Amino acid sequence: MSVRLMVVDDHRLLAEALASALKLRGHRVLAAAAPSAGAADLVLSRAPEVCLLGTAAPAEAGVFDPVIRIKREKPQIAVVVLGPVPSPRGVASAFAAGASGYVRHDERIEGVERAMMKARAGDAAVAPQLLRESFADLLNPAPEPDDEGARLLQLLTPREVEVLMRVAEGEDTRLIATGMRIAPSTARTHVQRVLMKLGVGSRLEAAALAARTGLLERAYEPGAAEE
Repeated sequence: MSVRLMVVDDHRLLAEALASALKLRGHRVLAAAAPSAGAADLVLSRAPEVCLLGTAAPAEAGVFDPVIRIKREKPQIAVVVLGPVPSPRGVASAFAAGASGYVRHDERIEGVERAMMKARAGDAAVAPQLLRESFADLLNPAPEPDDEGARLLQLLTPREVEVLMRVAEGEDTRLIATGMRIAPSTARTHVQRVLMKLGVGSRLEAAALAARTGLLERAYEPGAAEE
């Protein structure tokens, strides 16, 4: 059954080759163009049944804005994204924008045609395994890497950060007390609290930990811990 469609891709050669192949299979190709910035305007002006929309970066922010606009203004147009081997989050982003399918650039023409037919019928045109991975990625996102320096900084008061800085510079209790204008006993207490909070047993270990995690550099960034 013939489908009235458009092919829009940043790579004009790919768009024209795909359009030609689909014409040979009996489909009515309204246009084959590559204006990524004007993709939505072009598709909305021609109103095809299906739009094959190419992208090289499915995980990039804003890449599916044309899909959002097309579906908002003419929801009857089915959009099938043509992209590289995707990350699950990239596929999920395409569907969240309103796409009806996702087909890899290296798919055979028969696969593209099947995706077009399924999308026009209102079905999701994507490999089941890829769809499962996409939802799994959204529901169970990978944890962000632990920033040990930032985490440790939250344990210290600004005064304790200053004590740690002086410890890292090799100052003893007397110099710390003099520099901070506090009693030696108070300086000693601050040092012990810093060691306890950092989970280390000596001043040398505290200095090494501060250097390894960038804790002191973190302390002087905007938004660092306040008293």
